[in-house]
Amino acid sequence: MKTVSHWIGGKSVEGASGDWGPVTDPATGAVTTQVALASTEEVDTAVAAAKAAYATWGTSSLAQRTSILFRYRALLDAHRDDIAALITAEHGKVHTDALGEVARGLEIVELACGITTQLKGELSTQVSSRVDVASIRQPLGVVAGITPFNFPAMVPMWMFPLAIACGNTFVLKPSEKDPSAAVLLAELAAEAGLPDGVLNVVHGDKVAVDALLAHPDVAAVSFVGSTPIARYIHTTASANGKRVQALGGAKNHMLVLPDADLDAAADAAVSAAYGSAGERCMAISAVVAVGAIGDELVAKIRERAEKITIGPGTDPASEMGPLITRAHRDKVASYVTGAAAQGAEVVLDGTGHTVEGYEDGHWIGLSLLDKVSTDSDAYRDEIFGPVLVVLRTETYEEGVELINSSPFGNGTAIFTRDGGAARRFQLEIEAGMVGVNVPIPVPVGYHSFGGWKDSLFGDHHIYGNDGVHFYTRGKVVTTRWPDPADAPTGVDLGFPRNH
Repeated sequence: MKTVSHWIGGKSVEGASGDWGPVTDPATGAVTTQVALASTEEVDTAVAAAKAAYATWGTSSLAQRTSILFRYRALLDAHRDDIAALITAEHGKVHTDALGEVARGLEIVELACGITTQLKGELSTQVSSRVDVASIRQPLGVVAGITPFNFPAMVPMWMFPLAIACGNTFVLKPSEKDPSAAVLLAELAAEAGLPDGVLNVVHGDKVAVDALLAHPDVAAVSFVGSTPIARYIHTTASANGKRVQALGGAKNHMLVLPDADLDAAADAAVSAAYGSAGERCMAISAVVAVGAIGDELVAKIRERAEKITIGPGTDPASEMGPLITRAHRDKVASYVTGAAAQGAEVVLDGTGHTVEGYEDGHWIGLSLLDKVSTDSDAYRDEIFGPVLVVLRTETYEEGVELINSSPFGNGTAIFTRDGGAARRFQLEIEAGMVGVNVPIPVPVGYHSFGGWKDSLFGDHHIYGNDGVHFYTRGKVVTTRWPDPADAPTGVDLGFPRNH
C-alpha cells in the first residue's frame, strides 16, 4: 500500500506518531493509501524547520524569490497532468476538472512571480524640513495553511506561493483525505530551488491543527473549510495572538429574473450546481426564480441534468465523479430523501445512482428540488453535493431579501438582460463575490477571493492585494538627514559651500 509521508526541511520525513489515516479511491471505495498523521512533536519539528529557514529567506532579495517562483511555475505547468491524476485518484473529480483546478492555482503562482510590484512601498519627501517618510511592508515569519479536501492543489496554491514570495516560510496542513497532491507541490518547489524549510507539509487531523493554532512561532494562519471549523480556527488562533483568515461555508444563490435568457441560465445552473459533484464552496446550490419563469426554468435544468454522464474520473466520458467518502455520500443523500416531507417537490432524485463495474464507489446522481421552503434542511444547510434547490419569489425585491436573509455571504449571481437591475443587485446584495450572468464568480488571481457574514472570519480575503497585506505587516520610517553643506568645518563632503 502506498504511504504518504511529511515533507519537512526539504525532504520526505516518515511519520513517527504511529497514527495513520486511510486514503480512499472514491470511484472504487477501496483504501489505496495510508497517510501519516502528525503528533504535536512532529508539528513542532516542521515549525522549527520553517523558523530556521526564515532567518535567511526573510531577508532574501526579491530577485532570488521571483527567479525561484518563475522556475516553479514552469515545473507546475510541465506536471499539470501528474498533479491532476493525483487529485482524481484521491478526490474523485474528473480529469478535466482536476486540470482546471491546477490552472486556477497557477494564477496565484503567476501573481507571486510579480511580487516585486506588489511589495513596492510609498515615499513622501519633505514632509518637514529635510524629513522624509516611507511606508514599507515586511514578512511576518512562519505562517501556516490548513486546506480542505475539495481542492487539494488549488487552495494550497492560493496560500503558500504568495506567502513565500512575501518572504515568509510556510507550514501546510492539507486534508488527510487527499494528501498526495500537496506533497508533489512541495517536491516541485524544491526542484525549482526553494531552500530547505521554506515550504513544509505536515499531514494530520485535529491534533496537528491544534498544534499549529497554539504554536508560539506561527504568526498567521490561513484556512478554507466549513463554517463551524472556520469559526473555531479564527477563535482559537486569535486567542493565541495570531493573524487569521478563515474562509467558511456557503449557500450561493442565483437570482433569475423574468427577462433572462433561460437557456443560458439553465446551462449555468447545471454547471455551477453539479460541477465537481457540488463539492465546492462557490457552487450554486440555490436558484431563486422570479415571477412566472419558474416552471420553464426548472424544466430546462432537468433536461440538461439528465444528460450528465457520471463515472470514474479516469474515464474521459465522465462529466461528474463520485463524492469523497461514503459517509459524505450518505449525508448528501439524506437531504434528498427527506425533502418531500419538508414540502419540496423532488424533480430529480439521484440517491439510487450506481456505476456499472464500480458498485462500491461513493456514487450519487444529480438531484433537483423545486418549491423549497427557506426553513427546510435542504435550504438552510450547506449540502456540499450535487443537490440543487429552487425557490420561487414574485419580485426582484423579494428575491434580494431572501438572499440577504441567509447567514452565508460567499458568492451570488444574477441572470438578466437588464443592466439597471444588475447594477442594483451588485450594490444591494450582501455577499463578497457577485456574478452578473456569471454563475461562479471566482475572482482572477490579482483580485481577492472572500465572502461576507458566516462565510469569512477575519479581515482579509485570500490572494490578490488582500493576500499580500495578510502575509506582510506595515512599517513607517521617518528620516531626517543633515544637509552636507552644514557639515562641521574641516569636513569636506565634496559639496560647494555657501558664502
